Amino acid sequence: MSQYDYDPESPYREPYGSSSYGYPSYGQQPYDQPYGGYAQPTMSPSEERTWGMLSHLIAIAAMVLSMGLLGFVASLVVYLVYKDRGPFVRAHAANSLNVQLTMLFWLILSLPLILLLGLGLLVMIAAPIVAFVLHLIGAIKASNGEWWDPPLTPRMVR
Repeated sequence: MSQYDYDPESPYREPYGSSSYGYPSYGQQPYDQPYGGYAQPTMSPSEERTWGMLSHLIAIAAMVLSMGLLGFVASLVVYLVYKDRGPFVRAHAANSLNVQLTMLFWLILSLPLILLLGLGLLVMIAAPIVAFVLHLIGAIKASNGEWWDPPLTPRMVR
């Protein structure tokens, strides 16, 4: 008999109803506990600094690749995935999302201003540049482990 054959008499056989790796079978998980009975994992301070920095850098990359339109999606994804992992990464991801939402507001506001005054073009060019600079400063601050609230941005997401 090879190692891959099923042996019902083996002492290493799992009892009926259990599954591999110690996870409960379908329907056996209590509703009031997270999966596996463990809380959400927390990050080390260096991981929090890294993800705080990446929350700004990923938003910059998405902004550049999509000409300023999809940077908020990158910030939103980082915020939703990592907001419960630590307070530092949550603050920087929220700041990144706030910068992106403010920039999106200014871009939308610039469209009617183009038709009315011609100033909208200036706003449309300045908004991504300001967001780029704020994200760059935020990435540097997060890399250094410093808390930071970006200027010129209201705190819509906390």
